[in-house]
Amino acid sequence: MTSNRPGPRSKPLASERLRSTPGTSRARQSMEQRSAAPLLFLRQLPRWLLPGLLAVLLVLGLALHGIGSAIALIAVGLVLSWLAALSWPRLSSGGRLGRAAVIAAVAVAAVIQATR
Repeated sequence: MTSNRPGPRSKPLASERLRSTPGTSRARQSMEQRSAAPLLFLRQLPRWLLPGLLAVLLVLGLALHGIGSAIALIAVGLVLSWLAALSWPRLSSGGRLGRAAVIAAVAVAAVIQATR
């Protein structure tokens, strides 16, 4: 009996080239090119590491008060913003709205925590 579960995620080769989104501006192509190396690095890490780190930063940011809390939340917001910007062309309007709402909520939480 075979399993329907997907196999282990294959690791990309260092020479693997990421293609930029066709028909985009030079600024977008530049952002995608600058993001290629960090994305390849993240892909080689254990799958749970980035979400786990973001979850820890989010919990610390919400549990603590002051500037340290705001910094943790800003870090979460920056990573989410970067990933949203990279996926933006392929998102539906609902997906765009959801990502923007989450990023705005994290930014508001950072401001609130910084003033406590």
